[in-house]
Amino acid sequence: MSTITNYEKEVVNQAQVRRATVEFINIVNDLWYDKSIELVLFRNPLVDKRASEVLNLIDYAKEFVAKPITIEDALEIAKAIQSIDLPPSKLDIGKLAYEYHLQDDASADKVAFVKEQLKDATEAENIQPKDVVLYGFGRIGRLLARELSSKMGKGSQLRLRAVVTRGKIDQTVLEKRASLLSVDSVHGDFLGTVQVDADNNALIINGTTVYMISAAQPEDIDYTQYGINDALIIDNTGAFRDEEALNRHLKAKGASKVLLTAPGAGVPNIVHGVNHEENNPDNINVFSAASCTTNAITPVLSVLEDNFGIKKGHLETIHAYTNDQNLVDNMHKKYRRGRAAALNMVITETGAGKAVAKALPALAGKLTSSAIRVPVPNGSLAILNLQLKTPATVESVNAIMKQYALEGDLVEQIQYSLSNELVSSDIVGTTAPSIFDSKATIADGDTIVIYVWYDNEYGYSHQVMRLAKHIAKVRRYTYY
Repeated sequence: MSTITNYEKEVVNQAQVRRATVEFINIVNDLWYDKSIELVLFRNPLVDKRASEVLNLIDYAKEFVAKPITIEDALEIAKAIQSIDLPPSKLDIGKLAYEYHLQDDASADKVAFVKEQLKDATEAENIQPKDVVLYGFGRIGRLLARELSSKMGKGSQLRLRAVVTRGKIDQTVLEKRASLLSVDSVHGDFLGTVQVDADNNALIINGTTVYMISAAQPEDIDYTQYGINDALIIDNTGAFRDEEALNRHLKAKGASKVLLTAPGAGVPNIVHGVNHEENNPDNINVFSAASCTTNAITPVLSVLEDNFGIKKGHLETIHAYTNDQNLVDNMHKKYRRGRAAALNMVITETGAGKAVAKALPALAGKLTSSAIRVPVPNGSLAILNLQLKTPATVESVNAIMKQYALEGDLVEQIQYSLSNELVSSDIVGTTAPSIFDSKATIADGDTIVIYVWYDNEYGYSHQVMRLAKHIAKVRRYTYY
């Protein structure tokens, strides 16, 4: 007779786990709102998460590093962090738990361990909060507004102060803008509050005033009349794409830096984690965050180039449809994009193959690329068919990618998927711009095919925020 599960014992155990999880969540939120210390679990955000979400992340961490990491481990390490004096920082509690389990002494004091690991934590020098203005309020603009407001904490880094749009601003327009920010068909409800302040032409987001400014051209705006100074302008419109046009933002009173959320001509195109350190914001005023696809493939290509060398290759991106396509069949200036986006797969062009070379010059002229827009509103997939200089196996490719997802300069950019069941809707809401599908890797000597998923809205928006912090020089101490 098989052993019968002790159901009552399981009930007691799961109640204890849930209790520990709730206590852990409370500490995570207290650290964030009281001390500006943000805890993440292998780069996955933990602030304002539900118990079930945290436990799922714990299960992923356990499988990812092949160590018996538990919620009790996470709780004890969080308590240790809470007990010591640390500056505003971003700490990966998954990495700390992993390193704790690498010790020979499994009963070592966790407070002493955490103190030793974080002994180099120092206050970042000369961090001054940076005013941010969103120029445009479309898909990326609204996601940035959500994330900037949610991640404001004590306001010591980026502060969303205003949004610029075309057209008149009145009560009705403000209510429509507020509604679009509050509820999203892809990303769900905003976990915050949005109120309309018609008297001041503003939205009150999580209790802070964000002015809604109407302007026909950027140089006409005086931001200082809204109390905004030395601002970073994040241009989400797509209307200004080259250095001359983007410099128009700098003619506005109160503006000092510009970040374009699209590929730009004549300005540095940056994939954060790959080439951001090569572009010093002390010397540069206008930046581009490149495209969502470029941000998805460049970190992975960087790893492969460094470890195997790339002779040549082809990129095919299976991309969610976007707002520039037609809802129903109609005229369009580009071939095929005139057909109904939600009913057709549409072959079109992408500049991502060439754009990679702006961040990775070693790959100039080595990649061709094309795109297929498909009937999903968000969540995309890049397929890389590459010929390497050094032969590889599935195991060697996956091992290298897992290593870079665990430690090094690209841990924020590459998430390593272990799932055999991964589909596009699963990656919606992922903060990493590249989700490496380890179960789909193909290798045949010097030829490999790899699959990289990406949330072309949410993952890209987080890359924009990372770059914005670099430009604004407000990056905190991090432990990844």
